[in-house]
Amino acid sequence: MPELIDPTARLAPSFTEALREFTAEDPDVAHSWTGMVIDRFQRAGPDWVAAYVEAELGWRTVPPAGFVPVTTLWWADGETYLGRISIRHFLNDALIEIGGHIGYDVRPSARRRGHSTAMLAAALPRAAALGIDKALITCDESNIASRKVIERNGGVLEDRRGTTLRFWAPTAPAQD
Repeated sequence: MPELIDPTARLAPSFTEALREFTAEDPDVAHSWTGMVIDRFQRAGPDWVAAYVEAELGWRTVPPAGFVPVTTLWWADGETYLGRISIRHFLNDALIEIGGHIGYDVRPSARRRGHSTAMLAAALPRAAALGIDKALITCDESNIASRKVIERNGGVLEDRRGTTLRFWAPTAPAQD
């Protein structure tokens, strides 16, 4: 059964294969999180996943310059990496417009199985534990699947800015 876990080098083979899937799906992936991982870490040598995991865990308290602290969790089923979700601890001016508190992706071979919906549902209480009462989650207006994931998790559309839809989702169940 899939669960949220801290990034771990133990899943290096599956994580590496997932990055190959993302790259095969979009050869112009350089602008994305996947592109950053490939450019910054994968080219560093055989222990690149361990170096990436160490950096990712460190970003929770000491993010790279210009970034806010972020908790990234992996959605995994045993030894299989299925996706990741990142919870940004607070919003800066850029994240208020595009990006929001939470970003996620599921590897192409694991899509259309409910993983994004379940992963976001599991992450919202983690966001609450970080002091986020309502999470801003954004998606491109053309990404119908992501919109449905956000709405299934209680996201309410606030507005559209350019081609970006901005939703607010509760991070904890409503108190009766």
